[in-house]
Amino acid sequence: MATAKPTGKVSEYLDGQFLLAMPGMSDDRFARSVVYLCAHSDEGAMGIVINRRAPSLNFSELLIQLDVIKPDEAIRLPAQAGAVPVLRGGPVEAGRGFVLHSNDFYIDNSTLPIDGGVSLTATVDILRAIAKGSGPDRAILALGYAGWSPGQLEDEMQNNGWLTCPADAALIFDTPLESRYDAAMRKIGIDPAFLSVQAGRA
Repeated sequence: MATAKPTGKVSEYLDGQFLLAMPGMSDDRFARSVVYLCAHSDEGAMGIVINRRAPSLNFSELLIQLDVIKPDEAIRLPAQAGAVPVLRGGPVEAGRGFVLHSNDFYIDNSTLPIDGGVSLTATVDILRAIAKGSGPDRAILALGYAGWSPGQLEDEMQNNGWLTCPADAALIFDTPLESRYDAAMRKIGIDPAFLSVQAGRA
């Protein structure tokens, strides 16, 4: 069960929201990134980049690498499993998998319900469930995550590194990867083309 936030501080925390990289983002690893914040507190923040595909790797290949299935079983995977995208979730622990998924799947002591119909599970059990056709209805697998030490994210936001945007499960699971940044910007009333033109002006 998710831990309640301290009374009076709820509005300060951004877990369950999107971070959108501003055009002037100094870290190239996050240029035009949409990050879904899974956790945010006085102890720091953790999120998953949801619009960067992991190069040259699909879900069935990953299941074989992790010994979840045998190579000859890949052809018999449920169609739903074949549709799970593999993303580059961030630079921290890039060899570890994190599954963002719909709230219709839960593993005790492993699944973190976040907000708005989205949960996070980071154990191999969810991969086994997806491979058997008994996993969540919708899911994305991210390799690695984005992490911030205490106060670091707040500093980056004050320096205009990030915008925040209410999260939307449909944007995480249904919107094409290449459209997610622009779609999230439009959710908060910003035309991405206008923003990129204005960003370079003094």
